[in-house]
Amino acid sequence: MHPDDPSAQKLTDARPNTPSDDAASTERTIGRHRVPEPSRRGLLGSTPVRVALATGVTCCLSLVAVATARGNDDTPRTVEPLAEAVADRAAIADERASRSLDRDAAPARILPSPTAKPTPSPTAVRKAPKKPVKPRRPRPVAGLDQAQMDNAKVIVDVGLEMKMPRRALVVALSTAMQESNLYNLASDVLPESAEYPNQGSGSDHDSVGLFQQRPSSGWGTVAQLMRPSYAARAFYTALNEIPGWQDMSVTAAAQSVQISAYPDAYAQHEDRATTVAAALTT
Repeated sequence: MHPDDPSAQKLTDARPNTPSDDAASTERTIGRHRVPEPSRRGLLGSTPVRVALATGVTCCLSLVAVATARGNDDTPRTVEPLAEAVADRAAIADERASRSLDRDAAPARILPSPTAKPTPSPTAVRKAPKKPVKPRRPRPVAGLDQAQMDNAKVIVDVGLEMKMPRRALVVALSTAMQESNLYNLASDVLPESAEYPNQGSGSDHDSVGLFQQRPSSGWGTVAQLMRPSYAARAFYTALNEIPGWQDMSVTAAAQSVQISAYPDAYAQHEDRATTVAAALTT
């Protein structure tokens, strides 16, 4: 120990100054012998040592506190980003599922029974085409039967289609009543005429149909004249070619077209023809 050390000086001052002590002290400082170490209790009791220990303990406690604080800080920093990521993913999935937060519960899936037939899709169901509705047959009037009334309706319908006046309808009906009694007749002279739909036959030369028009006189073919609609159109066309037919009597107008051997016979049918025309146009 250095002679200037205060602790050494203190120890020296506390001891009596005897020759023996001086010799021993001299012997301790010279040669192989070392100065014995001061006791631990004395060292711990010194002020510098206490200050050093206190400083070391304080540093250790600070390091422990910092480490603990870092450990506590790291845990939330790790957990918090993870929770935010999970929440973000849930929000994205929710947006993809629906843009509305008020979603109804998904309907329960109903499994068809094994015996139930699958319901066809709306596109596979095709409506059957509607059947054409047959026009109602007119109720017979003026003593006519149903076949006569049906033929009278054809004559009236063709006249209305050609925009013929009511009087022309009466003239045409009166003529057909006289010529064929409103039946579509074939001719015994023309066997061909029997091949077409007919309601009887006549024997007046080659006259056929409702108006007993003759193919040999240029009215048309047998097949054409056996169709009531064609025969009626042919009659109205010929009537329109008679100048002033509107001012003629029913008999005169019909005779101008038919050139019949009995010109006065048409007049007897005028009243019935008028009744039929009224029933079919009202």
